[in-house]
Amino acid sequence: MTVLVLNAGSSSLKVDLIDAAAGQTLAAGQVERIGAVSSLASFRVGDAKPERISLKAPDHAAALSHLLETMREADGEEDRLPDVEAVGHRVVHGGERFAESALIDGEVVDAIRDAFDLAPLHNPANLQGIRAAQKAFPDVPQVAVFDTAFHQTIPAEAYLYALPNRLYRRHKIRRYGFHGTSHYYVSRRLYELAGLDQQNSRVVTIHLGNGCSMAAIRDGKSVDTSMGMTPLEGLVMGTRSGDLDPSIVFEVMEKEDMPLAEVHTLLNRYSGLLGLSGYAADMRDLLAEAADGDVRCQQAIDVFCYRVKSYLGRYLAVLGGLDAVAFTAGIGTFAAPVRAQILYGLAGLGMTLDAGANEAANGTEAVITTPDSAVPVWVVPTNEELVIAQDTQKLALAARQSPFV
Repeated sequence: MTVLVLNAGSSSLKVDLIDAAAGQTLAAGQVERIGAVSSLASFRVGDAKPERISLKAPDHAAALSHLLETMREADGEEDRLPDVEAVGHRVVHGGERFAESALIDGEVVDAIRDAFDLAPLHNPANLQGIRAAQKAFPDVPQVAVFDTAFHQTIPAEAYLYALPNRLYRRHKIRRYGFHGTSHYYVSRRLYELAGLDQQNSRVVTIHLGNGCSMAAIRDGKSVDTSMGMTPLEGLVMGTRSGDLDPSIVFEVMEKEDMPLAEVHTLLNRYSGLLGLSGYAADMRDLLAEAADGDVRCQQAIDVFCYRVKSYLGRYLAVLGGLDAVAFTAGIGTFAAPVRAQILYGLAGLGMTLDAGANEAANGTEAVITTPDSAVPVWVVPTNEELVIAQDTQKLALAARQSPFV
């Protein structure tokens, strides 16, 4: 089945046309700066190098229309792209309602809207992507794949906050976790690479990109994760603060005479690596500037790595030991110095870095610890789009066979 996978951000839209059965990406494109005076778009077929152009995309519907038109133009007789048979959408927050993906209907749309308060930067944009796709493909099944679904197996002692219980009962204030499709894919791939029995395994997956999270996974199920009720909690990220003392919010409001909405923006958009360094949110820039002697950039890297290392120790305790660890996403897959700093000093816990293997693991699947390490550490590039495509195929095929759909 040919599935169009959509990932709609607040000002971006990414699409992948995937042969779900073969696990092959046939075409991919994205539009950035949606709503700006000038938007940027790129598109590629197969492994061809993408070309970038400027255009006007006032909303997600216009962005999707452009990408579909580009796809049709690339659909030549010799290299024909198949018709879209289903559409899969990345949806960040599913609340407590969704422990798995779902065919999109009116109730699912209402549930996505109900979670706007839990993911105000993501769910509204996700819903815009759904509306645009429904308009473009009115007769094609559409599926929502939730970032939070994989973490619905986390037990109460891990997801409850030490707040008055009425806040959970009334408002569902609890830990949800995110990047679920990535943690799911990477853990399944890790079982194969490390030769582990999923039903008798203890692994930690470390997703490090602009957004960062970790998951403790026992017997194939998530039992703890670093992000919380929203994607703000946990590790230091590109522009998000991660963990902090809640009283800091009130201190900032008082000392800086800052309203609550501005503090929210500060913690989500101007903190993390950007806030620590003063000007850089991209790890590549930080590493380059730190190598040239920039103390603040080096300090930002140090804080980032320390937080990851501390969570790794925490999850080792939660799981009662480790069988394997995997780094993934942009930083986790490509930033060898970051991986080295995180693993430094962990030989006593069974993880001894192989410096040469670590440097060579540049965007490829590879083990980066020595052969005598009790806990192998891997680099495993993630493929969230494939997970979305395969979930979409499964539900779309089931819907075809159901007499009630």
